[in-house]
Amino acid sequence: MSPQDILKTHLAKTITLTDTEFDYFYSHFKPYSFKKGESIISVGDRVDCEYFVLEGCLKTFYVNDEQKMFILQFAMSTWWASDFNSLYNGDLATIGLDCITDSEVLCLRSEDRERLCREIYPLEYFFRWRSNRGYVASQKRLLSFMNNDAKTRYEELLAMYPQLYNIVPKQLIAAYLGVSRETLSRLH
Repeated sequence: MSPQDILKTHLAKTITLTDTEFDYFYSHFKPYSFKKGESIISVGDRVDCEYFVLEGCLKTFYVNDEQKMFILQFAMSTWWASDFNSLYNGDLATIGLDCITDSEVLCLRSEDRERLCREIYPLEYFFRWRSNRGYVASQKRLLSFMNNDAKTRYEELLAMYPQLYNIVPKQLIAAYLGVSRETLSRLH
């Protein structure tokens, strides 16, 4: 499937655009290829793009003062990733984004997204819908951390995204769950 077809299929699950509208929308994306381990956003960067994953797997993560890594998101095909605080508020990045696997992405600049949303209402609806789904997912994950033990969180993750176990190294799954690699081994 071509990058255009992947994005068009993704949008079509939520909105309908004419071919002309979609072509105009797609013309604002810039394709990038990244290698496994390559950084897309580093702490301290100015962030003006969000990334639509065509192929591969990315992670957004935070490293605290004790150098402990916390995974915020795994982003697979048709997922969006960025440091959204930096993107929307203009702050320097506090969250890193890098590649777990070789990855193909489309980059959409923030100013282009905002202009497109003003010009084509279905796109405004799409981005609002997508943001709302992200808020809901974040709340569910936070509540799971508050209410469930590590084994339950692990089982929930694998039930929702069974393919992660074959793509993502176990130490990253442990960092996502907030447990050590050794604890994860006991859960498996």
